[in-house]
Amino acid sequence: MSSNTPFTVYPAIDVRSGAVVRLLKGDYDQETRYPGDPVTVAEGYARAGARWLHLVDLDAAREGRYTLDATLERIVERTGLMVQTGGGVRCADDVRRVLDAGATRVVVGSLAVREPDTVIGWLDRFGPDRITVALDTRIRADGTWQVAVDGWTGMDGSGDLVSCLHRYHGSGLEHVLTTDIGRDGTLGGPNFHLYTMLTRSTPDLQLQASGGARNVDDVRTARRTGCAGIILGKALLEGRLSLTDAIHEEGL
Repeated sequence: MSSNTPFTVYPAIDVRSGAVVRLLKGDYDQETRYPGDPVTVAEGYARAGARWLHLVDLDAAREGRYTLDATLERIVERTGLMVQTGGGVRCADDVRRVLDAGATRVVVGSLAVREPDTVIGWLDRFGPDRITVALDTRIRADGTWQVAVDGWTGMDGSGDLVSCLHRYHGSGLEHVLTTDIGRDGTLGGPNFHLYTMLTRSTPDLQLQASGGARNVDDVRTARRTGCAGIILGKALLEGRLSLTDAIHEEGL
């Protein structure tokens, strides 16, 4: 991350069947539901000083389309938050629809792994600041990082995480979100070995760390590791981490 790139805290809201939820390690059978609808929770984050929101459509992989248009519109209207969001984005019309609903950035996951040339075309068409590529990963027995697809229900066999990123070299890609699935929802701390490796191997990308964040020290370490941002989910929802304290790290 360039020294001129601001560090950003992204409070996250994962939505399934209209409810705010968290999954453990991406497992749809290990779901925890939290009080408050997505708009109400987003309003609380805005009052705490958030500038951005990471909004996840957990129904998209199974529905085959992005389903949170109305929710996204209400969040943007009521909070003024900048929102990065995705799920089920498969064509340029999907990108345009999510942007028109109020998203600042559209998150592209499985297609970014399977059809990088398509997503590179979107970077050119919509602008690199309107697309976040999500490369979610699990570690293999040999120590390499395999990329997950289809809402983490499948694994891509075409290459490892670094190989996927290298396909975007020279494309203009700026924003990459990488989740260590094995840490997600565990409150076990982010995998900073992974993020150190990525920031060193792809220093021109603005990397967002995701999975396992539990306290302000994790936010601080993500910034010092060279990440451009961190996703905060379960720790906020369970009151283990003050969003105000986390946001304080943005300006340091």
